[in-house]
Amino acid sequence: MHVQRILRPKLKPKQKTMPINPIYHHTEDKLRQELQWVKLAQDDPKRFAPLYDKYYEQIFRYIYQRMDDKELAFDITSQVFLKAMNNIKRYEYRGVPFSSWLYRIAKSEVYQSFRDKNATRTVSVETFHLAEMIEEWSEDTSEQRREVLLSIISELKEEEVQLIEMRYFEKRSYREIGEILEMTENNAKVKTHRIINKMKKIYKKSYEQL
Repeated sequence: MHVQRILRPKLKPKQKTMPINPIYHHTEDKLRQELQWVKLAQDDPKRFAPLYDKYYEQIFRYIYQRMDDKELAFDITSQVFLKAMNNIKRYEYRGVPFSSWLYRIAKSEVYQSFRDKNATRTVSVETFHLAEMIEEWSEDTSEQRREVLLSIISELKEEEVQLIEMRYFEKRSYREIGEILEMTENNAKVKTHRIINKMKKIYKKSYEQL
């Protein structure tokens, strides 16, 4: 697994409570509007366009960040939306954005590509995300500490990486994470906390050895 760090000129200030990324958050009004679009598309797939326009960039970004192959990411994104449009009648509303269903399809397509060896798994990590995680565990946020954290992430199991990506790097709610990974909200929360505790132990042990 290749872990790739994305540099940013400034770090975000530390916050006591993790904010949910507004890109993935929907108000009740937005959910109702989106559900109307879904129902229209279920009656006539040609009316899928509003959903495509709304989510294409998000889904492409999700795929591209996990493989770092732009042309292949474009191809897989097109396949995701084709499958979604062709299977729209099977979609069932579960109280989360329509994008959760799209992300499930995207996840499946991405990992099929890995199995076919058409792409290499990549974890794209923003520098300030690393700093945020390290600040919770240590006062030292030096480059050396960040490299240690990158190394730890590269050794995680696939599901563990997905949970860390979605919660800490993409800042999704546990409810949506559970929907995408097909597990309960509570299970997503419990598993994420276990992974973080495991990472902390490894990090502190590595810290003592430096």
